[in-house]
Amino acid sequence: MRGNKQADKERINQDIRVPEVRLVLDDGTQKGVVTIQEALDIADEHGLDLVEVAPNAKPPVCRVMDYGKFKFEKNKKDREARKKQRQNQIETKEIKFRPKIEDHDYNVKLKHIKRFLDEGNKVKLVIRFRGREMMFQNNGIELLKRVTEDVKGLGVVEKTPEMQGRQQIMIIGPDPQGGQPQQGKSE
Repeated sequence: MRGNKQADKERINQDIRVPEVRLVLDDGTQKGVVTIQEALDIADEHGLDLVEVAPNAKPPVCRVMDYGKFKFEKNKKDREARKKQRQNQIETKEIKFRPKIEDHDYNVKLKHIKRFLDEGNKVKLVIRFRGREMMFQNNGIELLKRVTEDVKGLGVVEKTPEMQGRQQIMIIGPDPQGGQPQQGKSE
């Protein structure tokens, strides 16, 4: 596994094929330019690996270190970076309505919208019209206005209602103030 050049970018131990290297010890001190055999012997004495960290330097820079620990720490940093990147992404959640919706159904969907906005996600509201409902598009606009009023303070309208075929679509994003009282007014 250690010699797998596709998975590992660094060459280690016997994979290093140069006559001389600039050696850095495990405590960070520089040993200087030594032969590859001498560098391998020093790494072996310490019970560690010889890892090529700067292959393009003249001569290449190698470091005595625990390669398994080094890879573990590197993978851990990469995972943390991906996790932070994923946390910063905003998702768009979709909630579908019909123009004639009962109060209980509306309240359940409103609760979901509020939760999505609290989590920092955008919400795409879709009202589907079927058959003769197309004649009553103003009911859809009234419903979207009602949702906008009910989420005031949690979300702001990012895309005003528009018709796309038989659907009316509006997008609400999280409020930058997040419903928090403004600091200037509390004093």
